[in-house]
Amino acid sequence: MGAQLSTGKWRFSQRLRTQKHRGIEFIPYPRTSFVSRGLDIFEESCQWSQRTAPRCFLVLELGHVVLSPVWFLYSLIMKLFQRSTPAITLENPDIKYPLRLIDKEVISHDTRRFRFALPSPEHILGLPVGQHIYLSARIDGNLVIRPYTPVSSDDDKGFVDLVIKVYFKDTHPKFPAGGKMSQYLESMKIGDTIEFRGPNGLLVYQGKGKFAIRPDKKSDPVIKTVKSVGMIAGGTGITPMLQVIRAIMKDPDDHTVCHLLFANQTEKDILLRPELEELRNEHSARFKLWYTVDKAPEGECAWAGGHAGPCVPVLRALCQVEPSVHEVSLGPAHGGPVRGGQ
Repeated sequence: MGAQLSTGKWRFSQRLRTQKHRGIEFIPYPRTSFVSRGLDIFEESCQWSQRTAPRCFLVLELGHVVLSPVWFLYSLIMKLFQRSTPAITLENPDIKYPLRLIDKEVISHDTRRFRFALPSPEHILGLPVGQHIYLSARIDGNLVIRPYTPVSSDDDKGFVDLVIKVYFKDTHPKFPAGGKMSQYLESMKIGDTIEFRGPNGLLVYQGKGKFAIRPDKKSDPVIKTVKSVGMIAGGTGITPMLQVIRAIMKDPDDHTVCHLLFANQTEKDILLRPELEELRNEHSARFKLWYTVDKAPEGECAWAGGHAGPCVPVLRALCQVEPSVHEVSLGPAHGGPVRGGQ
């Protein structure tokens, strides 16, 4: 019997030399080693064999492991029981992560969409809904830090998008020098890097109308469950609102209603208007949208897209959001998400 097994083993080894291209592998393991290590041997053998063999199968004979066809069966079964967790970019809120600019899109005369690559195509940013990031850069010898909220989400792998209004110098009388960070971003070339840090913020939307809100950075979050959310945004302050609105609307089981009042100087300054109106059209029962501008084309209070000037009574009637225990308001006065900095 022993001689036959030895002969068989020798013949198998001879075939291995001539048929290695078929993916047959022969790996000896002592019986005691296999018993003690159990299925670890099986997993290690299949992983090792994948580099050289298209298929494998486990055969035990007198303390030996033979790898031959159908390893993919094992791989398939294992994958069914494994949950893939995407790699997170913002693992530590105290660490700055340099990310590379890979695309720049001109949205309007003073608004850009900047796309930055994450460490790998499988990475997500790792930013909870309601939180923001900080960008930091050395500008004219000084460290400049500004908060921004991405318009992309953790559903997007491999990149993060920022929509930013560029405050050019000699454009606004109150800011003759313009925005330091926004002009720096405008000057960046494809391939340049900038440092991201986060997550940051006092508010996290947990879904199904549930908000975790901290009074300050040192306090524990207070959970508030609401039926509707009143939002007031101006200019680039729309980005954190859009982040929360998208999170609510993408969940068909989330019945939270969002009321957004979006203020701008003129109609042409309305950022992300196509995205907002697409959400409104697709979720008209849960998302109510109103615009207000400082100057309407005709100088009238009412215009085709919304209202202009100090039409507070009309806007209040339109929004129909009165303070109650079932509602939460998001905006600067309520510790809401942070808008983009200059």
